[in-house]
Amino acid sequence: MQRVLICLFASLFLLGGCYTKQVRHLASDAALIKPGQSTRQDVLRYLGEPNGHRTVSPEVEEYVYYEDRKGTLGKMPLVGSWIDPEGYEMILVTLKGDLVTGCEFRLFNEADQDWVNDFTWEEVQ
Repeated sequence: MQRVLICLFASLFLLGGCYTKQVRHLASDAALIKPGQSTRQDVLRYLGEPNGHRTVSPEVEEYVYYEDRKGTLGKMPLVGSWIDPEGYEMILVTLKGDLVTGCEFRLFNEADQDWVNDFTWEEVQ
């Protein structure tokens, strides 16, 4: 009976390695975009459709791409979807007409806001 349980556990553990999901690496994707050289078509080719977009002025647009950053347990098959992400990555691409004028990669961590709990707040009178 013990041998059957060990084989079952080993099989489940090894099947976890067969789990595949397309991985998006925003940090390396952002390096493909060159402000002053890349066009709107380049952005859409390398990064795909944006997660959000806004018009800043008649000629200027911003595209936003973001992806959750999962922790160690969040990467586990089946269970990982139940665990909250540790933070997220974001790319902000600024376009003027069809030319990229800015591309920023930002990394946000859940612990970034911990200072709020430690800060001694003064009351304003």
